[in-house]
Amino acid sequence: MTATRAESRIASAALAALATVRDPELDEPITALGFVASCTISCEGQATVRLRLPTYFCAPNFAFLMVADAYDAVTAVPGVAGAEVILEDHFASDAINAGVAAQAGFVRAFDGEAVAELGDLRARFLRKAVMAGTDLVCRPLVAAGMTPAELLGLTLGRVPASRELERLRQRRTDLGLPAGDDAPLLIDPQTGERIAESAVPLHLRKARVTRAGIEANTSICSGMFRVRYPEGWTT
Repeated sequence: MTATRAESRIASAALAALATVRDPELDEPITALGFVASCTISCEGQATVRLRLPTYFCAPNFAFLMVADAYDAVTAVPGVAGAEVILEDHFASDAINAGVAAQAGFVRAFDGEAVAELGDLRARFLRKAVMAGTDLVCRPLVAAGMTPAELLGLTLGRVPASRELERLRQRRTDLGLPAGDDAPLLIDPQTGERIAESAVPLHLRKARVTRAGIEANTSICSGMFRVRYPEGWTT
């Protein structure tokens, strides 16, 4: 049966909502990574989302975060009356799918195996994303000849506008760190405080290594995903 205009509109909005869900380790949208196998809307407004990951043994805590975030994103879309998010082809899919459907949380979903919810894990990866974003924003400034002292004096409002800067602002906002125009560019992602001038070189090196590590993991996971699902994905 051909989808109605309303169903198509809601499905497009649901897919856009899914684009706000990120792989916590790779810091990329699950839509861009191909993890959304399908997203459909019934005439009653029931959304069905199917997700798949690069390997059968992807970490269940990462998987749970993505499934739970996908559920939250889709159910917030106007016109969606309810949602089912189904992780396929994963060793813990039954526990994850049931836990998210019941809004049970990670500990209850993995009763007897998990000892804590995933807020700390999410924050840890957000701090890595902040460091990687710092490298992306600072590299062109350093290449243009800016000194450590000059970088330390910059606020976000004085950095040239770019996609990388907006992404850094968003990650800092997600973590509850200063992200306004008057916020320092170089901060400790743990505390939000401006770093000391003597720490700038080490801070930039850590940012570069963090960014390189995330990009390497993204390349590896993308390669494994393409091997596992060479047919690509559909919406």
